[in-house]
Amino acid sequence: MKLLIVEDNAELSDDLANFLTDSGFVVEVAFNLKMAQQKVYDYSYDLIILDLGLPDGNGLELLREAKSKRMDMGFLVVTARNAIEDKVTGLELGADDYITKPFHKAELNARVRSILRRKNADGNNVLELGNLSVNLLSLDVTVGEKPIDLTRKEFDLLVYFLYNKNRVLTKESIVEHLWGDHADQADSFDFIYNHIKNLRKKLQQAGGDVQIQSVYGMGYKFSENS
Repeated sequence: MKLLIVEDNAELSDDLANFLTDSGFVVEVAFNLKMAQQKVYDYSYDLIILDLGLPDGNGLELLREAKSKRMDMGFLVVTARNAIEDKVTGLELGADDYITKPFHKAELNARVRSILRRKNADGNNVLELGNLSVNLLSLDVTVGEKPIDLTRKEFDLLVYFLYNKNRVLTKESIVEHLWGDHADQADSFDFIYNHIKNLRKKLQQAGGDVQIQSVYGMGYKFSENS
């Protein structure tokens, strides 16, 4: 899952980014409204953690623009303790939730995961396709009753495929989703081929009735065996 933190306090944003990265997310940061707007238009995110008090404008402008363009991403609004009006306005504009400064990182993590579950899994903690099951809380992956041991990137790749089952995903979209800002540093897509090859092999060896199809000239599609 890919997050964008919009926060002008560099120390706080770095702290939160490190914490959420350690929690299993791909995280990028923006330090002002203009930078956030550019990132949202250039890349896709599952969730934006949006501080409203930015040096070049109100974060609600980004929320308003994203909702008017029907961009498919969640929003967690960060407000000051007594900013009741900002909380109400944010929710009215379509924010999924809000959190008040100062907050504990554990609470932030819980609210982020709650929004993502509602947005991507209809409130469920378990994603399933065929005999494949992925628990988003425990991070367990099973085929039937058999557990599968995946690396961090293989797990992230599998979840991304499950959220987009039966859709063709380009190599570029996979790289950008899993590596974020660092995707531009890649000289080739060989590392993606290796991750997909290893994930495909593990699913097949476990007897999974799912498949990762290569779509020539386009990318990959994840689906149940027909």
